[in-house]
Amino acid sequence: MSTTTLPLQNKVAIVTGASRGIGRAIALHLASMGANLIINDASNSAQAQLLADQINSSSPSSPHPRAIPVQADVSDPFQIPTEDFDRILAMNTRGAFLVAREAANRVMRGGGGRIILLTSSVVASLRPNVGAYAASKAAVEAMAKILAKEMKGTRVTVNCVAPGSIATEMLAGWSKAELERIVEACPLSRMGEPEDVAPLVGFLASDGSE
Repeated sequence: MSTTTLPLQNKVAIVTGASRGIGRAIALHLASMGANLIINDASNSAQAQLLADQINSSSPSSPHPRAIPVQADVSDPFQIPTEDFDRILAMNTRGAFLVAREAANRVMRGGGGRIILLTSSVVASLRPNVGAYAASKAAVEAMAKILAKEMKGTRVTVNCVAPGSIATEMLAGWSKAELERIVEACPLSRMGEPEDVAPLVGFLASDGSE
C-alpha cells in the first residue's frame, strides 16, 4: 500500500451543490486529494447521496458524507418580478453568507483552514439579462473580501472562484446561437467544463495556496 501523503489528507471539506456540474467535479477532485467530504445539494439530495456512495466505495476508509442545508444557484433576466429578485438574493447571497458565517465560526484558528465561495465571471463582464444574478454574486465577492480581512491572524484564508460559462444544466435553456457566442468569446474557443474549475478549488484548499 502506498504511504504517500495526499495534499488534503485528514482534512474535512464541505461541498455544497455537489450533485452535479461544478459542485460534483469539485467534490470528486477534493476526494482524490484525500479530503473527507460532507456533501449535499438542496435541489437533489438523492443525487448527492449517490455521489457520496461513489466516493465511499472508492475510499472505504473515509467517513460517510451527510447532508447539510445550503443554497442553490438561480439566474433570471433583469426584468423580473420582485419576488423572483428576492429569491435569487436569498439563494445566492444569503445562502453564501450563512455558509461562510458558519465556516468562519467553526474552522480551526491557526490550522490553515480555507473558505472558498463560488461566484461568477458575470460580476466583471456585466452581460445583459443577468442583472439580479450578477448582483447576487457581486455581493458574495464583497463579503468574501471583508471576511478575509476579519480572519486576519487566524491562518484561515477566504477566496472566491468566478468561473466563466461552464457546460452544466444551468445552460440547458440557452439557444444554439447564444452558446456559439459564448464559445466565440472564449480565448480557448470552447465551453468551460466543471473539471476546469475543480483543480483551482483544490489548489485554494491546499496548504500551497496560503
